[in-house]
Amino acid sequence: MSHVLSEETHRNMLSRIPHCTGRDVADWLRTVDEGPALRFEEKVSWLRHEHNLAYGHAKAIIHEYELRRAARKLL
Repeated sequence: MSHVLSEETHRNMLSRIPHCTGRDVADWLRTVDEGPALRFEEKVSWLRHEHNLAYGHAKAIIHEYELRRAARKLL
């Protein structure tokens, strides 16, 4: 399964997360950072089952987490 979301789809999903989950994206990224070290789809599954997130929201959060982690490595 592809991890790739179009930039527009990804931004749209991120913008809806606070309304749909009651938590901002930064809070979710901290949750992922403090969670178990898993592969991409395993992290998505963990968010879905531990935090009751919809698949699309969980995938967008993990995708953003991975983008930010990669950006930190470039610095």
